[in-house]
Amino acid sequence: MGERAHLLSSGITLETHIADVRAALAAEELADCILVVHSYAGMLGTAVADREPAGALRHLVYVDAVVPKPGESWSSTHGRATRQARLAAAAATPDFAFPPPDPAVFGLQDADYEWVKRRQTPHPGHTYEAALDFDPARVARVPRTFINCTQPALATIDAIRPRVRDPKFWDGAWLPGSRIVELATGHDPMLSERAAMTRLLLELA
Repeated sequence: MGERAHLLSSGITLETHIADVRAALAAEELADCILVVHSYAGMLGTAVADREPAGALRHLVYVDAVVPKPGESWSSTHGRATRQARLAAAAATPDFAFPPPDPAVFGLQDADYEWVKRRQTPHPGHTYEAALDFDPARVARVPRTFINCTQPALATIDAIRPRVRDPKFWDGAWLPGSRIVELATGHDPMLSERAAMTRLLLELA
């Protein structure tokens, strides 16, 4: 994906991406850092918070991102039609990867639309159905912010929005130490609401 799209293969899994993030933290000797995860990468952020030692992360920011339940896959947060369409699209490619959506679904227009369109890359399909096991209590050691992007709200995040407000989510471990920030923008606020995102991250720092 992104600048590593040339490494695309059917062997890439969710664990590949989790290992990438953890290796970056180790290589840069980072600690007490703010980890910002967007969309699918909520799966990675959850895993990293679970597996890294206490003190590695100061804050975990889910930007319109997947917040899974223990044992859940990314695909299981989507409806049947979406799952079938993505898996069928991946199966039609040699590397089992599904194509990116039209940036219009993110509410992007003009220069931002074209910028994203040029840079989008296929998504490794085997990351989609992999279940993630984790201990919610370990993840909940890290303060968390969920940024809910509402205009337009991306349909594939719809299952996540109610759960991050549910007192019973993660067996009650989610709400303490978490907060929700509403942004009246689309799924890519780092483009469509640059100033608001910058202010938010600086507040956390």
